[in-house]
Amino acid sequence: MGLEFKELDVRPILAAGGEPFQAIMAAVEGLGPGQGLTLLAPFQPQPLYSVMQRKGFLHQVNELEGGDFEVRFSPRATEVLTSEDVQDANNWPEPSQSFDFSDLDPPQPMVRILSELETMAPGEVLFAVLAREPLFLFPELTKRGHQWAGNFDSTGSAFRIMIKRGAQDAR
Repeated sequence: MGLEFKELDVRPILAAGGEPFQAIMAAVEGLGPGQGLTLLAPFQPQPLYSVMQRKGFLHQVNELEGGDFEVRFSPRATEVLTSEDVQDANNWPEPSQSFDFSDLDPPQPMVRILSELETMAPGEVLFAVLAREPLFLFPELTKRGHQWAGNFDSTGSAFRIMIKRGAQDAR
């Protein structure tokens, strides 16, 4: 089954002097699994590309006759990222600790996760939801001997991570 695209034409909003960002974000929030967004605009909405990338979308641009643009935003696959030493995260035990740190600003999620891991026994698993991919946390976990696996949720708006406590804290 192919990807289904919903269409949003922001040209009338812009022609009337309006700002289409709210309408675009409402359209994105209304997308279901397996749906993308086709955006019609009188120019390439380049600042929108990074916003949509953070939400888990790739983009493809086509110039239309008359100088307008069609931008297709497709959900990227929810690739699972892992630390190099992970063999089979599917066989890890159920998390003994679960946290939603999506409302915290960096570096608080990293500080809280590292602190919680210190209280856990080797082999226990922590699960956390974060507002963004924790790029600075990954090397800290590896340095301390922990394994991790994570990915973005289907909306691309939250990063989920499972961390298996290592045998020792190798700081």
